[in-house]
Amino acid sequence: MGNKKSSVYAEFCVEIKNMNEKNIRVLLFEDNKHYRESLFYIINGTPGYECVAAFPDCNDLMFRIKQNKPDVILMDIEMPGITGIEAVKKIKAEYPDMQVLMQTVFNDDDHIFDAICAGASGYILKTTSPSEMLGAIKDVHNGGSPMSSGVARRVLNKFQKISPKKEDKTDYQLTPREKDILALLVEGKSYKMIGADLGIGFETVRTHMKNIYSKLHVESLTEMVAKAVREKIL
Repeated sequence: MGNKKSSVYAEFCVEIKNMNEKNIRVLLFEDNKHYRESLFYIINGTPGYECVAAFPDCNDLMFRIKQNKPDVILMDIEMPGITGIEAVKKIKAEYPDMQVLMQTVFNDDDHIFDAICAGASGYILKTTSPSEMLGAIKDVHNGGSPMSSGVARRVLNKFQKISPKKEDKTDYQLTPREKDILALLVEGKSYKMIGADLGIGFETVRTHMKNIYSKLHVESLTEMVAKAVREKIL
């Protein structure tokens, strides 16, 4: 009898845990109707994800964000009116901690560079498979900075080409712990993985990250990593 009660209690705990686990709330901006609807159904049809709304343009951008309260914004670059890159700038100015994942058919350096400098947290191509796209959303939500294969190297090459002269090197006064975290970010690790490696909590990692953002004067994880590599900060 006791074992049966324990089993029922265990099942109850699992059920409560599942109820308390939050879906990743995704707000989608995509002008292609067919592709937008496909993404909407893919995201909503996957456990752990919820597409709270999908729009064909960035009109009333701030109102839509405030109304839908997303965790991650999936943003197309080329849209009528306000472009995705312009939208990212507006979003980061109002919501600096908002995670924006850019999605586009473009694979040229200028679009990648502009999106990152605008504050995008990641950059994936529309040729990315649904499973990889969902993985990128989850990665961004967990503090990562996903990029489609080959894009990351091109980003670093772009930043290295515009590298400042040696005499312009700046001391950003990072603490040893902040340098440890930055080094792990360069390796592509998420906040949770960094916390596990360094034996510190997730919120502690977030606090250090805010300090690194401020000291390096950057607006996205990708820009932070590129700056660390470009200026040989580590």
